[in-house]
Amino acid sequence: MKDNKILHQTRIIIFLLFLLITNISFSQTENATFKTVQTYEIREARQGIAIDSAYFYAINTKGIGKYSKKNGDLVAEWKDDSGQIIHFDGGVVVNGKLYCAHSNYPEIPMTSSIEIFDTENLEHLGSHSFGIKYGSCTWADYYNDYWWVCFAHYDKLEPLTNKNNRWTVLVKFDKNWHEQESWTLPETILQEFKPMSCSGGSWGPDGNLYVTGHDSARVYVLQLPKMGSILALKKILKITSEGQGIAWDRYETNNLYGIIKKGNLVIKSRLSPF
Repeated sequence: MKDNKILHQTRIIIFLLFLLITNISFSQTENATFKTVQTYEIREARQGIAIDSAYFYAINTKGIGKYSKKNGDLVAEWKDDSGQIIHFDGGVVVNGKLYCAHSNYPEIPMTSSIEIFDTENLEHLGSHSFGIKYGSCTWADYYNDYWWVCFAHYDKLEPLTNKNNRWTVLVKFDKNWHEQESWTLPETILQEFKPMSCSGGSWGPDGNLYVTGHDSARVYVLQLPKMGSILALKKILKITSEGQGIAWDRYETNNLYGIIKKGNLVIKSRLSPF
C-alpha cells in the first residue's frame, strides 16, 4: 500500500514537471521575435537565399552569387547563358549541392523544375522536372529525409488559369522525388498573400515550418495538421526582410536569412528567445 502511494505521488510530480516545462516552452515561443543582426548589400538578392556552413547563396531571376558569411565577399557566381532558365526562386543546400526552385513564371501553363549546382564552383550538375503537374515552384527544402516543395498559384494569373492562390500547395516527396502527401495553406495567410502567393519556406530548428509571402515583412509559422489537409497556423512574427525566399542557418542556431528585394539586401535575423 505504501509503495502504491509513493508511485502515485511520483506520477503527480512528473506530471507537474511536464506542465511546467510545457508552459515555459510555450511562453518562450509566444514572446519570440526576429531581430536583425547583420545586413549585406548583394546585387543578386532578388528572389531567394540558401545557406551552408561558411557561405550564403543569393539567387536572382537568372543567376546565383556565392558570398562569404563572414564578410559578404563574392566568392563565385553563375549566370544563365543558355536561355533555358526563366525564373529562379528559393534555394537550399544539401550535401554540397545547391537546389534552386525554378519555374516559367509568369508564363502559362505553369512548368517547374529543381536546378542543381555544385556549391564549390556553382557548376550546373543536373535538373529535376515537375512538368505542368503542380504549379509554379517557389521554394524547396530538405527536412527529416524528405523533400518539401511549394507550388504557387496566383490571383493575378486567374483569368488565364481559372485558379487563384488558394490552389497553392506544399508537396512532400521522398529522396527519389516520389510524391507522398500534400497540403494547402490556411485561408488567413492566403488572403494576406493576395494577389501573389507563398514565396519562401524553411523548416526551423523547432520543427515548425516558417513561410513568407511575396513582399510582407512577416514570417508565418506553420505545423502539419493532426487531421485534414490544411496546414495549421501557429503564429505570425514580424521581421525586417520583406517576403521572397528565406533559409534557416542550420550551422548557427536561431539565425534566419531573408532578403529585401527593392534594396538588394540580404538580412540575417535571429529569433530570440527561441
